[in-house]
Amino acid sequence: MRKGIVLVGILSLILALSGMALAENVIKIGAIYPLSGPMAGTGQMLRNGVLMAIDIINNKHDFDFIFADTEGIPSLGGAKIEVIFADSGGDPKTGMSEAERLITSEGVVALVGCYQSSVTKTASQVAERYGIPYVNGDSSSPELTERGFQWFFRTDPHDGLYARQQFEHLVELEKQSGKSLRRVAIVHENTEFGTQLARAQEALAKEFGFEVVERLAYTTGATSLNSEVTRLMAAKPDVVMMNAYISDQILFTKTFKTMRFAPTVWHNSAAPGEPDYLASVGADGNYLFLRQGFCKDQATNKPVITEVMNRFREKFGQEMLADAVRSFHAPIALADAINRAGSTDPEAIRQALLETDIPGKYCLSPWEGIKFDPETGQNMYAQYIICQIQEEDFWTVYPDTFATRDAVFPFPSWDER
Repeated sequence: MRKGIVLVGILSLILALSGMALAENVIKIGAIYPLSGPMAGTGQMLRNGVLMAIDIINNKHDFDFIFADTEGIPSLGGAKIEVIFADSGGDPKTGMSEAERLITSEGVVALVGCYQSSVTKTASQVAERYGIPYVNGDSSSPELTERGFQWFFRTDPHDGLYARQQFEHLVELEKQSGKSLRRVAIVHENTEFGTQLARAQEALAKEFGFEVVERLAYTTGATSLNSEVTRLMAAKPDVVMMNAYISDQILFTKTFKTMRFAPTVWHNSAAPGEPDYLASVGADGNYLFLRQGFCKDQATNKPVITEVMNRFREKFGQEMLADAVRSFHAPIALADAINRAGSTDPEAIRQALLETDIPGKYCLSPWEGIKFDPETGQNMYAQYIICQIQEEDFWTVYPDTFATRDAVFPFPSWDER
């Protein structure tokens, strides 16, 4: 009888150890995005960007890229990354509760996401409280890396860098054309993203000697923007700087056309680069400037971009746009840290993130690489490019180092198109 009990005990131990081995062969990370609601299209592109990175990490590929010649995490015996996705619906409270669920119920060792800065702000507070690494690739509020957090890292540039680049671009356009562009209107949605970017733009306008003739905050999801555009027209700006999410960007474009409002320069955040924008407005989106961390024309400078984009098209049946590239870099940086740590222990991953130094050839964006500031967690090599929509496609026009086309300037009137 005793011998039978011992055998059962040994068998149970073997099964338990086998289960542990299987569990250790999968590394769970959590990803939070707006997969429902008005930003579901954007959320899907972000989700696919994460899955593209995981595809490269988990499987062999015949192009020169980090992890492309291995399967899984080499230092952990080829353990595969599994992503557990959660839907924030674009709501900060939901993002917070989903972050807690992923950590406590799903057992993820790290988080990525959430795109909207207001959602990332609350979700990352949860990660900080639990001591779980959070690598963000797609939220741009400068404040996110100014909180003194120990567990938060960001691969993409923030909007403070973008705002400075906007004014540098305006100065360059003035030099080229001899036109004054000193009267600026700032339009922004009134949550974390829009408010923080507008604050940076206002401060930099003063630094560069521009006059802010209107600062217009609005609530996202409006069904009419006629009164807002009337205010803009009354202010008579040379430049409109717009910080909007996708549904509002579409409605602003349609309202500008209906009311025949054509500022000399229309500078935008990333919304016009999202998949639903040109699908909704077509040629009316031409000649907008927008900030991007990626534009496909950069493949001329970095051929591996074409390889990754071809794989993305095969896998998802759509073009890899800038939002997918933003979400792509976070899992790559996280997997690199896990591999160097040789562990899924959160503190070991955090320490490895602090020592990250990924070369620029393994970045789809035009960066020197990924290296995190030890004080802020911000990627010190991150930078934006400024693109313009021409012929219903995206072309890099600034800085000159990366430009593939000249800018069309000034913004043509609606009747001249």
